[in-house]
Amino acid sequence: MTPEYRTALIELLYQLADDNFILAYRGSEWLGLTPHIEEDVAFSSINQNAMGHAAIYYQMLEDLGEGKSDDLALLRPPAAFRNAVLLELKNGPGNYWDAPDYDWAFAVVRHFFFDVFKSIRLNALKKSSYPPLAAAAGKIVTEQAYHLMHWETWFVQLMMSTDEARRRMEKALSLCWADAGGLLSLGKWGAVMAEHGLTATEAEWRDQWRQAIGQSFARVGYVPIGEPGMAHGDGRNGEHTADLGEALSILSEVYRSDPQATGW
Repeated sequence: MTPEYRTALIELLYQLADDNFILAYRGSEWLGLTPHIEEDVAFSSINQNAMGHAAIYYQMLEDLGEGKSDDLALLRPPAAFRNAVLLELKNGPGNYWDAPDYDWAFAVVRHFFFDVFKSIRLNALKKSSYPPLAAAAGKIVTEQAYHLMHWETWFVQLMMSTDEARRRMEKALSLCWADAGGLLSLGKWGAVMAEHGLTATEAEWRDQWRQAIGQSFARVGYVPIGEPGMAHGDGRNGEHTADLGEALSILSEVYRSDPQATGW
């Protein structure tokens, strides 16, 4: 393993781990607040799976000498995180314990966008030149189909529902579209990742994602404006919002007070 290959691999693994870790946390904030109890159960299961995926990638990083997996998840500063910014944004005003005024339309669109992307990324990673990563992707992708089906069903049903639901969904679509480009970024090491066969190129990801999302948009009669953007910066390069710092502070509170506690 050359130094260049190792650096690109580590950057990719942080992207994979941090995406799942942060979005699983944002999803967990919906516990008891989803539209109905069946969704509470389903969403909780999805979040547990995503956190498990994050643990797999953090363990790979530990195996490569990056440090303890718990420390990697809970003790790094926000600028060291490589998750897409869209995934760190708050669910809405308030917080879980104090007047949570969360936006279900935003949650649906964000998770739908991500799971379309995650499915594409996992299929590319099954061919990765790093065998442990290829093997993990092959296992994770089997359950990913159900996650995608879940959010696509919500997306279509709400887009085709009442005028009020459509209005809220289109507002959420506009908000998520403004940062969706961050999902598709591979960051400054992207070209090296692709060159060494670690994953597909950024252009391939973008084309596949736009095609898949476009089919769903056509199904519900929605036309986005412009290209997916990075309104709040490129998280793959360590650019983040204050929302991430706040989330990490909450996530790491117990672990920082008792380093013997386990993060998983």
